[in-house]
Amino acid sequence: MKTIGVLGGMSFESTIYYYRIINEEVNRRLGGLHSAKIMLSSLEFEEIRQLQQKNDWGKAAEILGSHAKKLQTAGAELIIVTTNTMHKIAREIAAAVTIPLLHIAAPTAAVIKKDGLKTVALIGTKFTMEHDFYTGYLEKEGLKVITPDEESRNIIHDIIFDELCKGIIKDESRKKYEKIINDLKRAGAQCVILGCTEICMLINKAELPVYDTTKIHALAAADAALK
Repeated sequence: MKTIGVLGGMSFESTIYYYRIINEEVNRRLGGLHSAKIMLSSLEFEEIRQLQQKNDWGKAAEILGSHAKKLQTAGAELIIVTTNTMHKIAREIAAAVTIPLLHIAAPTAAVIKKDGLKTVALIGTKFTMEHDFYTGYLEKEGLKVITPDEESRNIIHDIIFDELCKGIIKDESRKKYEKIINDLKRAGAQCVILGCTEICMLINKAELPVYDTTKIHALAAADAALK
């Protein structure tokens, strides 16, 4: 079994889900008291959040790349970044180490294509919905990506940072997300990608098939560790 190096803490709420899902999958497949070999480097999210707001992705890449190097030095054999947004600097993180980085969009696209779907709705932080690092990846995989209108993007983004990252779950926020997803369905989406690792705390079913990137990525990491 390979040792998984986890860049987490962004937010710690979603990192908890990763740890549980990876270990549950390893135990399911191996039985007994087997669990995953995991090294966690948990970053101080406020520091990263401020860099996001300043659009200083270069400094963020330095920080995450440094943590990735530490994980490799400590014995990690593959790296995962437990946040969709910070995959904006996935190439820089991967370049900082010589072990593989498992991109969150790769297994997500693979599962959707396996299910025969072609038009996807993407919800997440404004960075994920508006910058091309994520939509571009999906489009290269042959998927058509639909994102919400500006007002809806602001609603989704604010709920993530003001509530979900703090572990706050509100039914009124769930209803707002459900309305946005319904609008995306009317726009032609065949499914919805929960493109922020905290959204699974709020939404697990909708009017469209739901693809939870947290679960998909965590299961892919467990699979990679066991191969």
